[in-house]
Amino acid sequence: MSREDLRALPQVQQPSYPDAAALDRVVDALEKRPPLVFAGECDDLREQLAEVAAGRAFLLQGGDCAETFDALSADNIKRKLMVQLSMSVVMTYAAQVPVVKVGRIAGQYAKPRSKDLETREGVTLPSYRGDAVNGFDFTPEARTHDPERLMRVYDASSATLNLVRAFTKGGLADLRAVHLWNAEFVRDSRVESEYEQLADEIERALAFMVACGVRDHTLSTVDFYASHEALLLEYERALTRIDSRTQQPYDVSGHFLWIGERTRQLDGAHVELLRRVRNPLGVKLGPTTTPEQAVALADALDPDHEPGRITFITRMGARRIRDVLPGLIEGVEASGRQVAWVCDPMHGNTFETANGFKTRSFADVADEVHGFFDVHERLGTWPGGLHVELTGDDVTECVGGAYSLTEDDLAARYETACDPRLNRNQSLELAFTVAQRLRALRSTRHNPVQEFAIKEF
Repeated sequence: MSREDLRALPQVQQPSYPDAAALDRVVDALEKRPPLVFAGECDDLREQLAEVAAGRAFLLQGGDCAETFDALSADNIKRKLMVQLSMSVVMTYAAQVPVVKVGRIAGQYAKPRSKDLETREGVTLPSYRGDAVNGFDFTPEARTHDPERLMRVYDASSATLNLVRAFTKGGLADLRAVHLWNAEFVRDSRVESEYEQLADEIERALAFMVACGVRDHTLSTVDFYASHEALLLEYERALTRIDSRTQQPYDVSGHFLWIGERTRQLDGAHVELLRRVRNPLGVKLGPTTTPEQAVALADALDPDHEPGRITFITRMGARRIRDVLPGLIEGVEASGRQVAWVCDPMHGNTFETANGFKTRSFADVADEVHGFFDVHERLGTWPGGLHVELTGDDVTECVGGAYSLTEDDLAARYETACDPRLNRNQSLELAFTVAQRLRALRSTRHNPVQEFAIKEF
């Protein structure tokens, strides 16, 4: 698709750049940059997501609500990886299902906003739309939409992916160090004893395997994929390349891309652009989505019914998921499609506290997860995954959870640039919740894992 064709389509949630020539110069430069990910990696992920859709694997997708340039460091990236690796080990070992690991990482620098403008003390400026678009500081200079930031997104994403590959292939993911991953993550919390018991079991199992002569490299490495919302159309189009193997287009800004709740218009530019690329795709579905809309989106993005192509990420809210989700699943199932169903228990449960903090209750997050499993268990379908905003740091952004954070605690370490995230203890507690539901589900239905060799934890 040419940039002229893209710009002629209906677009929403896009920056308003004051200098069109500057945008063209940035797009020209991005078009010449090397790919951030490779088409073959996207194909590998699509095959794994096909297993998720078939009920033979589980997707764990997590990371920052919005990455920031200032937070780019090896330590931050390492902590994000460690919390997801810890969560995946809990789910894999306790529930005996392979876990596909995907980060909201190396590209999640832009966010849609409900309002274009923000007013403080009588001053009105453009809303902060993520570091890819403008700055967080409330000044005219920072809030101006700047296309040069797209180049910084590319550079930061490249650096992040290099570190992710080094960590996941260089020993950080070694299961024999499973105790060390959480020496501080769970200390003095409600999940400490539960995690330590599971870690002991894993170490005994690994020792037995080693004693039997098993020296498989999958004990020390993992496949970890990058994802982000494909929000900024100019950036995504500029990073679309033709694969030399297949002559097919891939968006090489990330392995897995999703279309948000605010940008999934059937006649819009986001659907039109992404239907042309070969990446596996996600679509966020909120509580107003009808079964007909979901099927129409699947038809537009995946006319060939390709396994692993479509993942529906539901974001209903704890109070609505049990009422709304069944109709969506039944409608999609009736169309003959097999998609991966994933729960986003974060975005439908946001509220503002009396002291002005935007937060989420861990109890609501967990309740939406339980509702997601309740619906799938009742319908006999597979609850395919979890999509969460989280961090490896000890932030205080969501109330409740392992340390029983209250609204008064939020001010201690409220560090998010946009939406509140689960901290590392809350994330691990949620992993145990999911593992318990998966284990219970596995005990009452045919176990697909018996037919699917687990290649990695």
